[in-house]
Amino acid sequence: MIFFKRCLIPFPFIEKGATMRRKLFRKKKSRAIDENDGKIFYLGMECMPRPVMLIAAALFVLSMSTTSTWAGPPFRIDDPETVDYKHGEFYVATTFKDNVGTANGAVPQFEFNYGILPNVQLHVITPFAFNRMHGGPTTYGLGDLELGVKYRFVNIEDGHFMAGTFPLVEAPTGDSDRGLGAGHTMFFIPLWLQKNWGEWTTYGGGGWWRNPGADNKDYWFFGWEVQRDLSKAVTLGAELFSQTKTTNDGDYEIGFNVGAIINLTDDHHILFSVGRDFHGDNNFSTYLAYQLTFGLHEEKK
Repeated sequence: MIFFKRCLIPFPFIEKGATMRRKLFRKKKSRAIDENDGKIFYLGMECMPRPVMLIAAALFVLSMSTTSTWAGPPFRIDDPETVDYKHGEFYVATTFKDNVGTANGAVPQFEFNYGILPNVQLHVITPFAFNRMHGGPTTYGLGDLELGVKYRFVNIEDGHFMAGTFPLVEAPTGDSDRGLGAGHTMFFIPLWLQKNWGEWTTYGGGGWWRNPGADNKDYWFFGWEVQRDLSKAVTLGAELFSQTKTTNDGDYEIGFNVGAIINLTDDHHILFSVGRDFHGDNNFSTYLAYQLTFGLHEEKK
């Protein structure tokens, strides 16, 4: 009981042994200094490995709109882990989706995440979108701006279990008449869970999208991801996701992505993924990004 009182602390949830976060790539034996007591601790995953199962329920999905975004690079599913306090991440990415009748994506897409408080992360994505009907002209311009705040409200270090939420707002800054935006403000309210053991990490969850507009429907998105650190430089992962239909006459979609994170140095990373739908309009999709992380060296001695 004392253990849970220690771990489930109300907001702002400042934790004595806060981990040094690396988005998507968790170092097995990173050293850091706990500024509260000066002791060296290891950021690791000490639980014994066990088989991993992807959870695939009867979840329904619709094909994505031309302004669909990627959640936890290089995957659509996100995790509850926040950027460390006064640390940040910057991405320059490109996305591509070959759908039935259309091709769309973003070149470039800029993403910025910053730890404004312990366990609280600010988030913004600015995409420069393109859209092309098969056989038609290509349109290009600013897409819909994405804003969000991630809050991790459970972080049990001994069990390597986390839970959090990451509300998002999609602002209609793209020209919907040219296929570069949704044409209305959307928002997403999710719950994300994560578990780590050994070289394995698994996370997932889902949430509800508010999707206003003529003939549109509010919808649900769910998914789960599993990844493994092959070395300090390479992590491989795969995800399975689903989403209920977003329009009255739409259909559901179930899809997958496989991807990798390559750590060039402590601060420079390459992320990519490829995938498609099992059921839905997407024939092929890709994500490729360069990631810069900063602020990590301030805590190292």
